[in-house]
Amino acid sequence: MAIEKEPGQKGVNWSNIAVGAIMNMVTTLGQPLEVLKTQMAANRSQTMFQAVQTVWSRGGVSGFYQGLIPWAWIEASTKGAVLLFTASEIESAAVKGGLSPGVAGLLGGMGGGIAQAYATMGFCTCMKTAEITRHKQAAAGVKPPSTWAVFADIYRREGIAGINKGVNAVAVRQCTNWGSRMGFARLAESTIRKVKGKGENEKLTAPEKILASSIGGALATWNQPIEVVRVEMQSMSKAASAAGRPEKLTIMNTLSYVYRENGMKGLYRGVTPRIGLGIWQTVCMVSFADYVKAWCVAR
Repeated sequence: MAIEKEPGQKGVNWSNIAVGAIMNMVTTLGQPLEVLKTQMAANRSQTMFQAVQTVWSRGGVSGFYQGLIPWAWIEASTKGAVLLFTASEIESAAVKGGLSPGVAGLLGGMGGGIAQAYATMGFCTCMKTAEITRHKQAAAGVKPPSTWAVFADIYRREGIAGINKGVNAVAVRQCTNWGSRMGFARLAESTIRKVKGKGENEKLTAPEKILASSIGGALATWNQPIEVVRVEMQSMSKAASAAGRPEKLTIMNTLSYVYRENGMKGLYRGVTPRIGLGIWQTVCMVSFADYVKAWCVAR
Protein backbone atom coordinates (compact mmCIF):
# COMPACT_ATOMS: atom_id res chain seq x y z
CA MET A 1 0.00 0.00 0.00
CA ALA A 2 1.01 3.63 -0.26
CA ILE A 3 3.54 4.98 2.21
CA GLU A 4 1.63 6.84 4.89
CA LYS A 5 2.94 9.93 6.62
CA GLU A 6 4.09 9.55 10.21
CA PRO A 7 1.64 10.75 12.88
CA GLY A 8 2.25 14.43 13.33
CA GLN A 9 3.96 14.78 9.96
CA LYS A 10 2.11 17.43 8.01
CA GLY A 11 2.32 18.81 4.53
CA VAL A 12 4.26 17.59 1.56
CA ASN A 13 6.96 14.92 1.81
CA TRP A 14 9.71 16.72 -0.10
CA SER A 15 12.22 13.94 0.48
CA ASN A 16 10.48 11.97 -2.28
CA ILE A 17 12.10 14.30 -4.82
CA ALA A 18 15.56 13.09 -3.80
CA VAL A 19 14.41 9.48 -3.42
CA GLY A 20 12.88 9.50 -6.89
CA ALA A 21 15.97 11.00 -8.51
CA ILE A 22 18.31 8.50 -6.85
CA MET A 23 16.16 5.42 -7.46
CA ASN A 24 15.55 6.30 -11.09
CA MET A 25 19.28 6.72 -11.64
CA VAL A 26 19.55 3.08 -10.56
CA THR A 27 17.10 2.12 -13.34
CA THR A 28 19.60 3.32 -15.97
CA LEU A 29 21.48 0.06 -15.39
CA GLY A 30 18.83 -1.27 -17.77
CA GLN A 31 20.06 0.97 -20.62
CA PRO A 32 20.98 -2.02 -22.86
CA LEU A 33 17.32 -3.06 -22.84
CA GLU A 34 16.29 0.55 -23.58
CA VAL A 35 18.63 0.67 -26.58
CA LEU A 36 17.49 -2.72 -27.85
CA LYS A 37 13.76 -2.01 -27.65
CA THR A 38 14.28 1.39 -29.32
CA GLN A 39 16.32 -0.23 -32.10
CA MET A 40 13.56 -2.77 -32.73
CA ALA A 41 10.77 -0.21 -32.56
CA ALA A 42 12.56 2.04 -35.07
CA ASN A 43 13.55 -0.85 -37.38
CA ARG A 44 10.50 -3.07 -37.27
CA SER A 45 11.70 -5.59 -39.86
CA GLN A 46 14.60 -6.65 -37.64
CA THR A 47 14.50 -9.78 -35.50
CA MET A 48 15.84 -9.68 -31.95
CA PHE A 49 19.11 -11.27 -33.11
CA GLN A 50 19.50 -8.78 -35.96
CA ALA A 51 18.83 -5.88 -33.59
CA VAL A 52 21.50 -7.17 -31.20
CA GLN A 53 23.95 -7.48 -34.12
CA THR A 54 23.17 -3.93 -35.28
CA VAL A 55 23.66 -2.43 -31.84
CA TRP A 56 26.87 -4.42 -31.35
CA SER A 57 28.20 -3.11 -34.67
CA ARG A 58 28.01 0.42 -33.28
CA GLY A 59 30.84 -0.15 -30.84
CA GLY A 60 30.46 -3.51 -29.14
CA VAL A 61 29.38 -3.27 -25.51
CA SER A 62 29.40 0.54 -25.66
CA GLY A 63 26.76 0.37 -28.38
CA PHE A 64 24.29 -0.88 -25.79
CA TYR A 65 24.87 2.22 -23.69
CA GLN A 66 24.18 4.82 -26.38
CA GLY A 67 22.25 7.76 -25.01
CA LEU A 68 23.21 6.96 -21.40
CA ILE A 69 25.42 10.01 -20.94
CA PRO A 70 24.16 12.65 -20.68
CA TRP A 71 20.57 12.14 -21.84
CA ALA A 72 19.51 9.03 -19.90
CA TRP A 73 21.13 10.37 -16.73
CA ILE A 74 19.50 13.78 -17.14
CA GLU A 75 16.17 12.13 -17.88
CA ALA A 76 16.41 9.58 -15.06
CA SER A 77 17.28 12.03 -12.30
CA THR A 78 14.69 14.64 -13.29
CA LYS A 79 11.81 12.37 -14.26
CA GLY A 80 12.39 10.15 -11.21
CA ALA A 81 12.12 13.14 -8.92
CA VAL A 82 8.92 14.37 -10.57
CA LEU A 83 7.38 10.90 -10.82
CA LEU A 84 7.88 9.72 -7.24
CA PHE A 85 7.00 13.06 -5.67
CA THR A 86 3.79 13.47 -7.66
CA ALA A 87 2.75 9.82 -7.56
CA SER A 88 3.36 9.48 -3.82
CA GLU A 89 1.31 12.56 -2.95
CA ILE A 90 -1.59 11.47 -5.18
CA GLU A 91 -1.42 7.86 -3.97
CA SER A 92 -1.33 8.86 -0.31
CA ALA A 93 -4.26 11.24 -0.74
CA ALA A 94 -6.25 8.60 -2.64
CA VAL A 95 -5.73 5.96 0.07
CA LYS A 96 -6.74 8.45 2.77
CA GLY A 97 -9.82 9.21 0.67
CA GLY A 98 -10.89 5.59 0.94
CA LEU A 99 -9.78 4.26 -2.46
CA SER A 100 -8.26 0.80 -2.80
CA PRO A 101 -4.46 0.47 -3.08
CA GLY A 102 -4.81 -0.65 -6.71
CA VAL A 103 -6.89 2.39 -7.72
CA ALA A 104 -4.66 4.70 -5.67
CA GLY A 105 -1.57 3.30 -7.41
CA LEU A 106 -3.25 3.71 -10.79
CA LEU A 107 -4.09 7.37 -10.15
CA GLY A 108 -0.68 8.11 -8.64
CA GLY A 109 1.15 6.52 -11.55
CA MET A 110 -0.98 8.29 -14.15
CA GLY A 111 -0.50 11.69 -12.51
CA GLY A 112 3.22 11.15 -12.01
CA GLY A 113 3.66 9.90 -15.57
CA ILE A 114 1.96 12.92 -17.12
CA ALA A 115 3.88 15.33 -14.89
CA GLN A 116 7.27 13.83 -15.74
CA ALA A 117 6.54 13.75 -19.46
CA TYR A 118 5.82 17.45 -19.81
CA ALA A 119 8.32 18.56 -17.15
CA THR A 120 11.45 16.81 -18.40
CA MET A 121 11.00 13.76 -20.62
CA GLY A 122 10.00 15.31 -23.93
CA PHE A 123 13.42 16.58 -24.94
CA CYS A 124 15.34 13.81 -23.15
CA THR A 125 13.57 10.95 -24.93
CA CYS A 126 13.85 12.84 -28.20
CA MET A 127 17.62 13.15 -27.80
CA LYS A 128 18.06 9.54 -26.61
CA THR A 129 16.16 8.32 -29.65
CA ALA A 130 18.22 10.59 -31.90
CA GLU A 131 21.40 9.13 -30.39
CA ILE A 132 20.28 5.56 -31.04
CA THR A 133 18.80 6.06 -34.52
CA ARG A 134 21.11 8.72 -36.04
CA HIS A 135 23.70 6.10 -37.04
CA LYS A 136 21.69 5.29 -40.15
CA GLN A 137 23.29 8.42 -41.58
CA ALA A 138 26.61 6.58 -41.61
CA ALA A 139 25.28 4.27 -44.33
CA ALA A 140 25.92 7.04 -46.86
CA GLY A 141 29.55 7.26 -45.75
CA VAL A 142 28.93 10.41 -43.69
CA LYS A 143 30.09 10.48 -40.07
CA PRO A 144 27.05 11.12 -37.86
CA PRO A 145 27.14 14.41 -35.96
CA SER A 146 27.49 14.35 -32.19
CA THR A 147 24.30 14.33 -30.13
CA TRP A 148 25.06 17.86 -28.93
CA ALA A 149 25.35 18.98 -32.56
CA VAL A 150 22.02 17.28 -33.31
CA PHE A 151 20.46 19.03 -30.31
CA ALA A 152 21.77 22.44 -31.42
CA ASP A 153 20.64 21.89 -35.02
CA ILE A 154 17.12 20.83 -34.03
CA TYR A 155 16.81 23.77 -31.63
CA ARG A 156 18.06 26.21 -34.27
CA ARG A 157 15.60 24.91 -36.89
CA GLU A 158 12.53 24.08 -34.82
CA GLY A 159 13.01 25.64 -31.40
CA ILE A 160 11.46 24.18 -28.24
CA ALA A 161 8.82 22.33 -30.27
CA GLY A 162 11.53 20.50 -32.19
CA ILE A 163 13.39 19.15 -29.17
CA ASN A 164 10.06 18.19 -27.60
CA LYS A 165 8.93 16.35 -30.72
CA GLY A 166 6.67 13.45 -29.75
CA VAL A 167 6.09 14.81 -26.23
CA ASN A 168 2.35 14.11 -26.42
CA ALA A 169 3.08 10.49 -27.30
CA VAL A 170 5.53 10.43 -24.40
CA ALA A 171 2.81 11.77 -22.08
CA VAL A 172 0.33 9.11 -23.21
CA ARG A 173 2.99 6.43 -22.81
CA GLN A 174 4.07 7.58 -19.35
CA CYS A 175 0.50 8.03 -18.14
CA THR A 176 -0.41 4.49 -19.17
CA ASN A 177 3.06 3.18 -18.23
CA TRP A 178 3.19 4.25 -14.64
CA GLY A 179 -0.55 4.08 -14.10
CA SER A 180 -0.40 0.43 -15.13
CA ARG A 181 2.87 -0.34 -13.38
CA MET A 182 1.85 1.11 -10.03
CA GLY A 183 -1.78 0.05 -10.32
CA PHE A 184 -0.97 -3.56 -11.24
CA ALA A 185 1.85 -3.69 -8.66
CA ARG A 186 -0.41 -2.50 -5.82
CA LEU A 187 -3.17 -4.85 -6.99
CA ALA A 188 -0.65 -7.72 -7.01
CA GLU A 189 0.46 -6.76 -3.50
CA SER A 190 -3.16 -6.91 -2.28
CA THR A 191 -3.65 -10.27 -4.00
CA ILE A 192 -0.48 -11.68 -2.41
CA ARG A 193 -1.69 -10.49 1.01
CA LYS A 194 -4.98 -12.33 0.52
CA VAL A 195 -3.25 -15.49 -0.67
CA LYS A 196 -0.85 -15.36 2.29
CA GLY A 197 -3.62 -14.50 4.75
CA LYS A 198 -2.07 -11.15 5.66
CA GLY A 199 -3.97 -8.03 6.67
CA GLU A 200 -3.94 -4.94 4.46
CA ASN A 201 -1.56 -3.17 6.82
CA GLU A 202 0.83 -6.10 7.23
CA LYS A 203 4.16 -5.74 5.49
CA LEU A 204 5.11 -8.01 2.63
CA THR A 205 8.50 -9.68 2.52
CA ALA A 206 11.08 -8.35 0.05
CA PRO A 207 10.58 -11.29 -2.36
CA GLU A 208 6.80 -10.76 -2.24
CA LYS A 209 7.14 -7.04 -3.05
CA ILE A 210 9.59 -7.79 -5.87
CA LEU A 211 7.17 -10.37 -7.28
CA ALA A 212 4.31 -7.85 -7.17
CA SER A 213 6.40 -5.19 -8.92
CA SER A 214 7.56 -7.70 -11.53
CA ILE A 215 3.94 -8.54 -12.33
CA GLY A 216 3.11 -4.83 -12.58
CA GLY A 217 6.09 -4.09 -14.82
CA ALA A 218 5.36 -6.97 -17.19
CA LEU A 219 1.62 -6.31 -17.51
CA ALA A 220 2.22 -2.60 -18.15
CA THR A 221 3.76 -3.33 -21.55
CA TRP A 222 0.27 -3.70 -23.05
CA ASN A 223 0.78 -0.11 -24.31
CA GLN A 224 3.75 -0.97 -26.54
CA PRO A 225 2.01 0.53 -29.62
CA ILE A 226 2.32 3.96 -27.99
CA GLU A 227 6.04 3.34 -27.45
CA VAL A 228 6.49 2.35 -31.12
CA VAL A 229 4.62 5.50 -32.18
CA ARG A 230 6.81 7.62 -29.88
CA VAL A 231 10.00 6.13 -31.34
CA GLU A 232 8.76 6.59 -34.92
CA MET A 233 7.92 10.25 -34.24
CA GLN A 234 11.35 10.93 -32.76
CA SER A 235 13.42 8.64 -34.98
CA MET A 236 16.11 10.04 -37.26
CA SER A 237 16.48 6.75 -39.13
CA LYS A 238 13.89 7.58 -41.81
CA ALA A 239 13.48 10.50 -44.13
CA ALA A 240 10.23 12.42 -43.97
CA SER A 241 9.82 11.58 -47.65
CA ALA A 242 9.67 7.82 -47.01
CA ALA A 243 6.77 6.25 -48.89
CA GLY A 244 3.53 6.79 -47.05
CA ARG A 245 5.14 8.44 -44.03
CA PRO A 246 3.26 11.63 -43.06
CA GLU A 247 5.30 14.79 -43.35
CA LYS A 248 3.84 16.15 -40.11
CA LEU A 249 3.57 13.35 -37.59
CA THR A 250 0.83 13.16 -34.98
CA ILE A 251 0.02 10.28 -32.65
CA MET A 252 -2.90 9.07 -34.78
CA ASN A 253 -1.38 9.38 -38.24
CA THR A 254 1.86 7.78 -37.01
CA LEU A 255 -0.14 4.91 -35.54
CA SER A 256 -1.93 4.46 -38.87
CA TYR A 257 1.37 4.63 -40.78
CA VAL A 258 3.04 1.96 -38.62
CA TYR A 259 -0.02 -0.28 -38.88
CA ARG A 260 -0.14 0.08 -42.68
CA GLU A 261 3.59 -0.60 -42.96
CA ASN A 262 4.00 -3.45 -40.48
CA GLY A 263 0.57 -4.50 -39.22
CA MET A 264 -0.29 -5.29 -35.61
CA LYS A 265 3.00 -7.12 -35.19
CA GLY A 266 4.87 -3.92 -36.00
CA LEU A 267 3.06 -2.09 -33.20
CA TYR A 268 4.51 -4.56 -30.71
CA ARG A 269 8.11 -4.60 -31.98
CA GLY A 270 10.54 -4.35 -29.09
CA VAL A 271 8.04 -5.54 -26.49
CA THR A 272 10.26 -8.40 -25.29
CA PRO A 273 13.20 -6.26 -24.10
CA ARG A 274 10.68 -3.73 -22.82
CA ILE A 275 9.12 -6.36 -20.56
CA GLY A 276 12.52 -6.88 -18.95
CA LEU A 277 13.06 -3.12 -18.70
CA GLY A 278 9.56 -2.59 -17.28
CA ILE A 279 10.10 -5.21 -14.57
CA TRP A 280 13.45 -3.69 -13.58
CA GLN A 281 12.11 -0.11 -13.48
CA THR A 282 9.01 -1.08 -11.50
CA VAL A 283 11.00 -3.07 -8.95
CA CYS A 284 13.25 -0.02 -8.46
CA MET A 285 10.53 2.65 -8.42
CA VAL A 286 7.87 0.75 -6.45
CA SER A 287 9.38 -2.00 -4.27
CA PHE A 288 12.82 -0.54 -3.56
CA ALA A 289 11.48 3.02 -3.45
CA ASP A 290 8.90 2.02 -0.81
CA TYR A 291 11.71 0.88 1.47
CA VAL A 292 13.74 4.04 0.89
CA LYS A 293 10.67 6.27 1.43
CA ALA A 294 9.87 4.45 4.68
CA TRP A 295 13.47 4.90 5.83
CA CYS A 296 13.36 8.62 5.08
CA VAL A 297 10.06 9.06 6.94
CA ALA A 298 11.45 7.24 9.97
CA ARG A 299 14.59 9.41 10.16
